[in-house]
Amino acid sequence: MASGGSDVPMEDAAEIRHAVMLLARRLRTAGPPESLSGNKLAVLGHLYRRGPSAAGEVAAAEGQRPQSLTRVFAELEEDGLITRSRDEADRRQAVLALTQAGLDALRRDTARRDAWLAEALGGLSGTERELLRLAARLMERLGD
Repeated sequence: MASGGSDVPMEDAAEIRHAVMLLARRLRTAGPPESLSGNKLAVLGHLYRRGPSAAGEVAAAEGQRPQSLTRVFAELEEDGLITRSRDEADRRQAVLALTQAGLDALRRDTARRDAWLAEALGGLSGTERELLRLAARLMERLGD
């Protein structure tokens, strides 16, 4: 039984990673073809949770370089889902903000995914659903 930097078996970590990735992939495909991409959802979600943010801050929070999200930012701005303005404190920085259309798009997209997940969860027992809620809280802690 190989283990990583702790006494947790690597097999346990691999099983959890695999399940999380499988569910994430399924959630990505739960919406219609015009659903927002993962990167677009991540940007809109960040701006919803944290408010207006520098482009570099959004990229760092998503574990990416700002250059990697340049096209995503431009597309979101072109679609009217975000606004981009100059930071008053540092004119070199762009500050991104969620528009009402962006909030509406985020809500529509996540509602579709939540509806798919609610239906899938309907096939589980109450105990299984509560166990998944607990696991979700733990994964959120790990992710933060």
